[in-house]
Amino acid sequence: MTARKTVFVKERITAEAGSPAIKPISRIAAIAIIANPFAGRFVEDLSPLFNKALVLGEELMPQAAAMLDGPPIAYGKAAIVGVNGDLEHAAAVIHPTLGKPMRAALGGGESIIPHTSKVASAGTPIDVPLANKDNIWSFDDFETITVAVADAPRPDEIMIVMAIADSGRPHPRIGQGRAAT
Repeated sequence: MTARKTVFVKERITAEAGSPAIKPISRIAAIAIIANPFAGRFVEDLSPLFNKALVLGEELMPQAAAMLDGPPIAYGKAAIVGVNGDLEHAAAVIHPTLGKPMRAALGGGESIIPHTSKVASAGTPIDVPLANKDNIWSFDDFETITVAVADAPRPDEIMIVMAIADSGRPHPRIGQGRAAT
């Protein structure tokens, strides 16, 4: 399975609100643009998209993890389906199989991977939610990374986003939430 395009986005946050961050934060988004084989038609069985996501995750996540400045602590995923597709096409690429290669590249992950999806035109941004990979209740690690690709997704494409971070917010002050059990 070949993506039309892959894009890696790296953010490095060193300050917020005029004050240096507690520590520099890096966030990485690995983005793949693939053809949507179901664009323009209703299909019950979306399982062919499951393997596409698995293969892309196995290919892109190790590269994304290598781009982090520190050990990965948070992750998230998203998809934008081009306007000839439907929202369930996004679910088919981000839910059944994408988590496995994401966790493998990060050395595990006990928490559910937060996600979002939508149907939209090329260039539409998406806010990918991030949460602690091992403790969903670690409030200080809740954050987003916003990404967009100018020419994607085209009407018959899907844009898949896998995001990771090596820290939460620059100045967390609300507490860690519930302790990991």
